[in-house]
Amino acid sequence: MIIHIVQPGDTLYSIARTYNISINKLIFDNGISDPNALSVGQAIVIAHPVQTYTVKNGDTLANIASAHGTTLNQILRNNPFLADRNYTIYPGNTIIISYNGTDKPKITTNGYAYPFIDRNILRRTLPFLTYLTIFSYQALPDGTFTGIDDEELIEMAKDYGVAPIMVISSFSLVGVNSRETVTSILYNEELQDKNIENILAILDEKGYYGLNASIHYINADNLDYYERYLTKLTTLLNAHGYPVTLTIIPRIFMGIDLTRYDELDYSSVAAAVNNVQIINYDWGYTYGPPMAVSSVNIIRIFLDEMIKQIPPEKINLGISFIAYDWESPFILGVSRGRSLSAGAAVDLAFQVGATIYFDENSQSPYFQYIENVEGRQLHHIVWFKDARSVDALVRLIPEYGFSGLGVWNIMSYFSQLWLILNIQYEIERIDL
Repeated sequence: MIIHIVQPGDTLYSIARTYNISINKLIFDNGISDPNALSVGQAIVIAHPVQTYTVKNGDTLANIASAHGTTLNQILRNNPFLADRNYTIYPGNTIIISYNGTDKPKITTNGYAYPFIDRNILRRTLPFLTYLTIFSYQALPDGTFTGIDDEELIEMAKDYGVAPIMVISSFSLVGVNSRETVTSILYNEELQDKNIENILAILDEKGYYGLNASIHYINADNLDYYERYLTKLTTLLNAHGYPVTLTIIPRIFMGIDLTRYDELDYSSVAAAVNNVQIINYDWGYTYGPPMAVSSVNIIRIFLDEMIKQIPPEKINLGISFIAYDWESPFILGVSRGRSLSAGAAVDLAFQVGATIYFDENSQSPYFQYIENVEGRQLHHIVWFKDARSVDALVRLIPEYGFSGLGVWNIMSYFSQLWLILNIQYEIERIDL
């Protein structure tokens, strides 16, 4: 795999010719919406397969996979374009059998999705997943939960051999966390029991594989209460065959010259559950300040502490691949970044004629542009993720000895992410 950075004068044709690869493959592998719209500084992944197969009359994808000693899901990962044509193949089609050997490191992958995800995006993404985590059942102060329309996603996940995971959170319907919910359940044994019984009932009724508890407001005062709640929750659910994952959402405080976090000892709550996912929606987010999303150098600060508290093999690294466009100057409490996908960020760079730069510390690309609105000039800065970012972030998994990767979120298809994961790792599946 090669990551080519677009230089002045480059075209998709010249890049394809330089690396002896088809333009169509470059377009699909990199999620390029317009082959004539490249920006200087844009990252292009060059991926040459090791083995291919030409489809013959009577072939099926299952038969091709079997004949080559691989799985149907691996064929779908190697050829995600097939999802766009309902997995139909025709004589003469070229199918990628493999990119490299079979000695790749194994990881689990977890994708977060809302029930309204575009089904075509979901079908293209599912072959790359170990778990599909469906967001989310909102916990209420009385121990009950709001419902979500999740049946179709659960069945689709199972059709691909992907484990569907139920999420409980204290998010309100407008995306704000509820301290009332957290407080009422943590300090009331009767409400805890009701809460846990309702979780078990939903798991049984909907056919989920396990539970992800996305918990906010962990602090020194309530840490012991969380430990007792999670121990009770995990003991009961494990007895019914359901694993429990705790999503730890650390509070990271980012200033111009200093990055710090709540120095809590998470070892007790981590010991109470089966697995831990570490993710922070504030590692670059809509309320700013403008900065790289999931910055590698900031993530390392927290991970270096976490591996002292939690066995690395128990940890799943959660990463946000959402891009943000902020106006400048940034005003704390007033300014908001506009979220967009990685592909949309690259398209925007071309539309505004911006050169894309790369910050080595955060391993993140960015660009700036000026927007004229009613005679005023508005300055913008856009931070996003590209193939270089993906490569740097996923390398943290074997470096720290983590079990896998959690992606927030999969509502848009990030071609470079899934291509790089597929080339470098073997994605584990579990028995459903």
